[in-house]
Amino acid sequence: MFKDTDFIKSCDVPGPTKEAIRAIILYKSDVSPTDKVVDCGCGTGGITCEFAKRAGEVISIDTNPEAIEITSKNLEKFGLGDNVKLINDDGANALKDIDGIDIAIVGGSGRQLENILDIVHEKLNSKGRIIITAILVDTKVEAINKLKSLGYNPQIMEVNVSNGRVLDRGILMISENPIAIMTAQKR
Repeated sequence: MFKDTDFIKSCDVPGPTKEAIRAIILYKSDVSPTDKVVDCGCGTGGITCEFAKRAGEVISIDTNPEAIEITSKNLEKFGLGDNVKLINDDGANALKDIDGIDIAIVGGSGRQLENILDIVHEKLNSKGRIIITAILVDTKVEAINKLKSLGYNPQIMEVNVSNGRVLDRGILMISENPIAIMTAQKR
């Protein structure tokens, strides 16, 4: 796993997804070296970099050109990217040209979550997996309801990671951003 502090960051681009969250996403994805992974809303590329080490092909999408640029720099920094395609476009539009998806990770949807999930559902291979991360309660409810309407049996996990800092008088625990990780597998 890459350390959070190793990533190139920007004030204008979200990320990277925290190391502990990336670890859970990797575990839940059950990624294999032959999998085709789509990272929709890649931000600074934290998830893209982790999957680039483990999957056969990674396609990362973001509407923000700066996010694509920073993801590219992070891939280069870690010596990755030969198996990664970066697309500067909105998720729904970019997904229309991608077939045979084994794992779809949706971290940013630009208010198009239901549309993106409809397209992912059509493009997902048999036994393919969907992973959605969300911090807004409304997005969590929208994701779960949409997955159910598509015939999935979604699971949801709320994660709140706290890291400690040792002080003279004790240990201060500092909470990282809480996030929900929703997973579903095509039947």
